[in-house]
Amino acid sequence: MSTIRKQAITSSILLYIGFLIGAFNIYLYTKNGAFTEAQFGLTRLFFDFAQNIYAFASLGAISVLYKFYPYYKDNLPNHEIDILTWVLCAALIGFLITVGVGIVYEPFMIRKFSRGSQLFLDYYFWVFPLGLGLLFFTVLESFAWVLKKTIVTNFLKETLLRIFTTVLILLYYAKIINYSWFIYIYSMLYLVIFIILAIYILKLNKLHLSFKVSRVTKKFWKKMVWMQGLMFSGVMITALGQTIDGIFIGGMVNIGAAAIFTLAQYMANLVQVPQRVLQSISVGVLAQAWKDKDLVEVNRIYTRSCINMLLASLFIYGNVVLNASGVIHALALKPTYLAGIDAMIILGLMRVIDAGTGVNGMVILTSSQWRFDFFSGLVMIFLVIPTNYFFIKSYGIIGSAYAQLISFIVYNYIRFEFIRRKFNMQPFDKKTVWALLAWGVAFGIAYYTGTFFTRWVAIIIKGGLFSAIMLTAIFTFDLTPDARQLWDKHKPKKWRGSMW
Repeated sequence: MSTIRKQAITSSILLYIGFLIGAFNIYLYTKNGAFTEAQFGLTRLFFDFAQNIYAFASLGAISVLYKFYPYYKDNLPNHEIDILTWVLCAALIGFLITVGVGIVYEPFMIRKFSRGSQLFLDYYFWVFPLGLGLLFFTVLESFAWVLKKTIVTNFLKETLLRIFTTVLILLYYAKIINYSWFIYIYSMLYLVIFIILAIYILKLNKLHLSFKVSRVTKKFWKKMVWMQGLMFSGVMITALGQTIDGIFIGGMVNIGAAAIFTLAQYMANLVQVPQRVLQSISVGVLAQAWKDKDLVEVNRIYTRSCINMLLASLFIYGNVVLNASGVIHALALKPTYLAGIDAMIILGLMRVIDAGTGVNGMVILTSSQWRFDFFSGLVMIFLVIPTNYFFIKSYGIIGSAYAQLISFIVYNYIRFEFIRRKFNMQPFDKKTVWALLAWGVAFGIAYYTGTFFTRWVAIIIKGGLFSAIMLTAIFTFDLTPDARQLWDKHKPKKWRGSMW
């Protein structure tokens, strides 16, 4: 666990730096006199469609990389490992098919988005370069994950990409480029970080594109093709589940509503940062543990991830909910964005529930029962698409938040039960209850104390008081062994040997 913890600390720092930069970008997008709601909303629709382009074009091959790379690593020299070659070839073929589908279905897109999202149609074909960059970057990112080189990928995607976006926004702000050029360059950003990552892996002497079929490929190709075919549907399901809200809002309401929902989702996604860090780091470790049939290690990672991610997500969620509306007022953002606060609270709760179930998806995906990831995804998509459609139609953006909350509760319960019954792994205990109680007490005290103050003073008081109570509870009740170990390792020298 120490390897995971070290990478998690560094990656978390990078991600939070990235989120701070992202928060600055959101401020520039939403402040008065900046981008219109439609212009900001277009960036959300672009990313949602790019996610689906990546999901379709990857053809499920990335999951094969996660599962089978340990067999290549243990049986072949670096220059003979050919799995990356075949994954990249599959991605290129998938992308060409996707472009063809996008051209054929352009009239359909015009019918669906012409009412309130004409701006999206004006730049429709520029979503494909963004999707291509996301696709190839994700392939190399996944390869870096199985190499256990997660820090660089997290820096590129979570930090450097946002820095590039900041520069682009400032260029538009300074009227050096117009909005059209903003979108043109925006659509190329993932291609830039893909090239940087390729150079990094090349310098590690790990980027070998071997077109000679290796003996490992000959041995496992039937299993890999079967897994790829099944996981292709699973990846599509996941991508649709994550992006259908924005697409429905843009098509059924308008692109401005998509901008409001984007701000709400961004604030809620702060809760997801620890989960994203731990998932990327745990892939390689879990894959190796399953290969070695080390169920004790798998259970340890699963159990520890649940309590750690629950505590981290509760900590962030409390701070976000306490201060979201205050920050919007204090930063003088457009008042229209206050309409997303209720959606943010519900989406944040959904992220807490998702994070609190740990790396359950990676446990299943890297195991011999990886097929279940597909079937559980089917349940989610059959829930999330109709509930989003009918809830958005009836209630607007808040309806989408409720639809996602319901869908993710069912989805995670099914995966939790599967792991419990199939592998006899159950990660929750009394510390889970103590964590929830600590959150409730800390939130209540901070909320009512903050009502006596206004603006930035209220934000600082509420955030500081809530954080202090939560941290005290974590150490007092020893809710996670990682907190104590981190403190013992990094506490100031003058405190070492003393009790706390």
